[in-house]
Amino acid sequence: MADFDLGLVWFRRDLRVADHAALYHALTRCRRVLCAFIFDREILAPLPKNDRRVPFIHASVVELDQALCDAGGKLIVRHGVPLREIPALARECGVQAVFANRDYEPSAKARDDAISAKLASAGVAFFSFKDQAVFDHDDVLTGAGKPYTVFTPYKRNWLASLTPEALEPYASEDRLSALAKPPSNVKRAIPALGELGFSADHAPALPAGTSGALRLFDDFRDRMPNYHRTRDFPAVKGPSYLSVHLRHGTISIRALARTAHDAQRHGDHGAETWLSELIWRDFYFSVLHHFPYVGVPGDHRAFRPEYDRIKWETGDAAEASFAAWCAGHTGYPLVDAAMRQINQSGYMHNRLRMVVASFLTKDLGIDWRRGEAYFEALLNDFELSSNNGGWQWAASSGCDAQPYFRIFNPVTQSEKFDASGKFIRHYVPELAALSEKDIHAPWRAKPDALKAAKIALGADYPLPLVDHEVARKLTLARYDVVKQASEAN
Repeated sequence: MADFDLGLVWFRRDLRVADHAALYHALTRCRRVLCAFIFDREILAPLPKNDRRVPFIHASVVELDQALCDAGGKLIVRHGVPLREIPALARECGVQAVFANRDYEPSAKARDDAISAKLASAGVAFFSFKDQAVFDHDDVLTGAGKPYTVFTPYKRNWLASLTPEALEPYASEDRLSALAKPPSNVKRAIPALGELGFSADHAPALPAGTSGALRLFDDFRDRMPNYHRTRDFPAVKGPSYLSVHLRHGTISIRALARTAHDAQRHGDHGAETWLSELIWRDFYFSVLHHFPYVGVPGDHRAFRPEYDRIKWETGDAAEASFAAWCAGHTGYPLVDAAMRQINQSGYMHNRLRMVVASFLTKDLGIDWRRGEAYFEALLNDFELSSNNGGWQWAASSGCDAQPYFRIFNPVTQSEKFDASGKFIRHYVPELAALSEKDIHAPWRAKPDALKAAKIALGADYPLPLVDHEVARKLTLARYDVVKQASEAN
C-alpha cells in the first residue's frame, strides 16, 4: 500500500528518467506522481543573455518532458524562485510529499532546508536522496570517523566500500505507470528561451539530454581503453566529454562508474584511470559537504586557512595581466590557446585547466578566486565543488594540493602535451606558420623565422607578460612568507 496518494518529484540536476533515485522512491511510495522543474530566477538573472548553459538545460528539459509524456505523465515547468514555486505547486496540486535528489552546494542546501520547513508547515513531507554521487556525506570516512582531506586514501576506501548494491540502478523506468498529469488549472508549459531572456545563438555544441549523453558515452566506450594514454593531449580526442551531462544529471553516475569498474576488473587501464576521475568528483563533493566554508557564495576561503594570508598581486599592472589572461593574450601560446578555447566554446581540456590555473596564480601572482570566478562564468560543466577543488589544488591552498614549490612551466607543458602545436595552431592561428620548435615559445625564435611566419612580436602576437623563471622565484618567496608565519605560530 502506498504511503502517499499524490507525490511531486522536483527535478533539478537530474534531467533524466532512467536510474533516478528521487523518481524511483516517489513512484514506489506514492499512488500517483507529478513531476516539476523550476527555471530558477535567482540563478538565471545574473547570467548574460548568451550564456551557453541555459540552452543546454532547456533542450534537456524539453527531452525530459517528452519522455514523461510518452510514459503518461507531464513535466510542470515554472520560471520563478523555488522557495515560492515548490510550496505553491504542492498546494495547487494537493500533493502530500515532495521528492528531490540532494545538492551539495551551500546555497542549495540552505534553499532546500527553507523549502522543507515551509512544506512542513503546510503538512507536506520533503524527502531528498543521494543521486549525483556514488558515495556522499558520511559514506566514506577515515577509521577515526573523520572526513578525508587527501585523495589517495579516500580513493582506497571508496574502492574498498564499493559493492554491487552501490552501483545498482534504480528501476525508475519500470514504475512509470504511476505518473500522473497535472490538474488542468496548473500552468505547465515550458517557456521558450526568449521568454526566459536567453538566446540560443551560443548554445554548447555538445548534444543535450539523455540521448546526447548516451551518444557520447557510446562513442567513449571504444576509446576508454586508451584513456590513460590520451587524456592529457588537448589535440587528441581523449576525454569522454560527459562532464556537462554529469553536471545536469542527464546520465547516471552509477551507470558510468559501473561500466568503468567492470572494465577495470578485467585489466582495462584506461577504465581504471577514468574511474579515478569519477572518484575525484565524489571526493570534491565530500570536501564541500564537510568543509562548506570553501564554497560560501561570495566568500570562498582557502581550505588551508593559512593560505588566505598570501599577498596576491593587485593594482593596475595586476588588472592588466588578469585581462590579458582572460583574453588569451599572455604571450604563452598554450595558455592563450586554452583561454581562447573556453572563451569560444565554454569548454577547456582538463590538463589545460591545471596549466592556466598555475599560470594565473604562480606566474602572474593573482588570487585563485578570480580565476575560479572566471571559470564559473564560462564553463559549460561548471561544478562548484570540482571547480573550487581544482583551483585550490593549483594554488596549493586546498585538499591534496601540490606542494607550492611545484609550478607548471607553460613552455615545457606545451612541448610535452601539444608537441606538434596542433592545438595551439587551431586557437592561436596567428602563430600557425611557426615551426613545431618555435611555436611553444615564439620569443625564442630567430628573427628570420618570425619574419618568414609574418609575425611581429608585440604587434601580431604579444611578448610574454612575465619571465617564467623570474615569476617562479617571486612565487616561492610569496609562499615562503606564509609558510614561515605558520611555522612560527
